[in-house]
Amino acid sequence: MTRTLFTNAHIATGESGSTAAQTASLQDILVEDGRFAAIGEGLAASLPAQGYDTTGLDVVDLGGKLVTPPFCDTHLHLDYVFTARKPGAVNESGTLFEGIQRWSDTKSDLTIDDIKTRARTAIGMELRHGVQFIRSHADVTDPNLTSLKALLELKEELKDTVTIQIVSFPQEGMYSYVGPHGESGADLVEEGLRMGADCVGGIPHFEQCREFGERSMHTVVELASKYDRLIDVHCDETDDPNSRYVELLAALAYRAGIGERTTASHTCSLGSADNAYFFHLTKLLKAAHVNFACAPTENLYLQGRQDTFPKRRGITRVKELTDAGINVSLGQDSMQDPWYPLGNGNMMIILDYVLHVAQMMSFPEIDDAMKFLTVNGATTLGMRDSYGLEAGRPANFVVLDADSVFDAVYQRCDVLRSVREGRTLFTAATTVESSTDLL
Repeated sequence: MTRTLFTNAHIATGESGSTAAQTASLQDILVEDGRFAAIGEGLAASLPAQGYDTTGLDVVDLGGKLVTPPFCDTHLHLDYVFTARKPGAVNESGTLFEGIQRWSDTKSDLTIDDIKTRARTAIGMELRHGVQFIRSHADVTDPNLTSLKALLELKEELKDTVTIQIVSFPQEGMYSYVGPHGESGADLVEEGLRMGADCVGGIPHFEQCREFGERSMHTVVELASKYDRLIDVHCDETDDPNSRYVELLAALAYRAGIGERTTASHTCSLGSADNAYFFHLTKLLKAAHVNFACAPTENLYLQGRQDTFPKRRGITRVKELTDAGINVSLGQDSMQDPWYPLGNGNMMIILDYVLHVAQMMSFPEIDDAMKFLTVNGATTLGMRDSYGLEAGRPANFVVLDADSVFDAVYQRCDVLRSVREGRTLFTAATTVESSTDLL
């Protein structure tokens, strides 16, 4: 039996009210064979007194630092990373639709090895920033399904280090794309599910007409039900307030009984929709229990491109959805691809952006913010039953260079340690040498 006792931790579970304030008592974490055996105050002293054999027990002092569940990046495109400077890939307008065209024009020479090499680099960057759970979309509007094959291989190769969910995603549309042999995007999405993709994807606002977009939402729900898969749709990623596919997706998922397994990503149009429409929509969203994934940095960059002033922020209604009790999680989305020139996998930066742009900066909201990277992310991924700081669950957690949630958010703090099923994936330390008493 492998046993480790991690001592002197401030713990924030990600649940509401778990802020790990500096005044809270330090706790210890006992891990046995990769699972949490006990979490509580004073275990280092109480376990021997209870007759627990501490022979061979490894002890790691966390020095009062903040422990949270590992971060979840619930929206990423691993097959696109580090392609922004590829010849022909530069997005001059900075718009979503030019990004799609640039990708379409330059993806024909992709290879499995190239995608895996770039994706490994991106995963390593995310891992260093505390991420252990990633949902990545794989473009299947390619008759060779190169991206999907590469990411399926990578998912298996890295499963002991990071959990990767893969979306069978028709970047060029379910019904607007027609392949060289007459195959539709919908055909290729279904083939991706047969090959092992975890989620059904779609992009209704990109389809050539409204009817194609609506048809694609029906197809998404039908395929998810047929293959027992999750749903994650690029939905209403536009400033057009008349793009309202999210309501159709939610209604269909609700009627199929799979609302909790459904995610609407982006939904930027809700930031342009009027309050009367959103008020009406909220009732359906709450009943369906659909999830939302927001990519704040990317949509701040892409949206509002047709605006002069006033210029829209371009992200979904994170605050209003959250206040309504609807699950919202976050994603990096891109790392240096035709849609976004930056991105380094640091989810603390993504959190910082969403709190600013959604104006969620009351002290209670800041104290509650880690949920967006932790339990909300796990809810979107459908993994809440095996995720979190609870006895009996896999011993996955990160140690942050802070002693409270507020300080972690305020400092955009670094990750000092990442633990996966009781095994330390990495440790980091910050050393500052100074000749001034200001540091």
